[in-house]
Amino acid sequence: MHIPPFDNANRAIIDTDDRRVPLNYFNIVKLESGQAFDYRVPGYETCVVPATGTVDVVVEGVEFAGIGNRTVDVWDGEPEGVYVPSGARATIVAMSETAEVFIAGARFSKTLEPFAVRQDEIDLVQYGSDDTKTHRKIKHILGTKYHDKVGRLLVSELFTVGQGGWSGFPPHKHDTDRQPDETRHDETYNFRFRPAHGFGMQLVQREDGRVGDAYHIVDGSTIILDKGYHPCVVAPGYEMYYFTILGGLFQRSLVQYFQPDHAWQIETIPGIKDMIAKFK
Repeated sequence: MHIPPFDNANRAIIDTDDRRVPLNYFNIVKLESGQAFDYRVPGYETCVVPATGTVDVVVEGVEFAGIGNRTVDVWDGEPEGVYVPSGARATIVAMSETAEVFIAGARFSKTLEPFAVRQDEIDLVQYGSDDTKTHRKIKHILGTKYHDKVGRLLVSELFTVGQGGWSGFPPHKHDTDRQPDETRHDETYNFRFRPAHGFGMQLVQREDGRVGDAYHIVDGSTIILDKGYHPCVVAPGYEMYYFTILGGLFQRSLVQYFQPDHAWQIETIPGIKDMIAKFK
């Protein structure tokens, strides 16, 4: 499903127990210098990631100062974040002139410890190629290195490299718990484009082979994925970014199932097997 960009007034875009993606939570918070935003999400662990701006984050009295270093847009520097345990109270305070902050969440009942992820701790994967039209870069904020510190939440930023091309290809899905072949993970995206008037398309292909759905995505679009194969593409001449939230039903590690007709292309895309391994 596509949610066009709108002014959410700092209220959750995907709230708790959403019938479509009950394992996800997503909010975008916009603040001016000195403004604070308090939140608590019972039953969901969350991660605070500034899209732009710098914030201080206080989690149950523990302070993490100077989170975020990007000013112009999401291409302007490396991401940083703060893990907020399930049900913990957090306060975000804008330390820059303005700040736009993503809050990503996944359903999880246990309470762990908060921690910060700084730019030099990001787990980077780059794969694909210009020739295969699949060249992209993934910056894992809460990736595999935090399996022992996080419950079921995976948070990443994905960038197309160059202008135009496919992402999430070959088509894959993760809507059914049938291990070891596939895990159930709900997924939510928020897209950005450079230049901002760029656009792309999100496909959701049905497992039974019937014609699926195509969504026209623009700067600020939110996509929620509860089922189906879901590649996306950006138009030539534009760069695409999407903030990615994954929440698992029973586990954190993601096992993707590739559409059988196209799975052979895993062998043709440079580095894709490393990408797959980084989600496990």
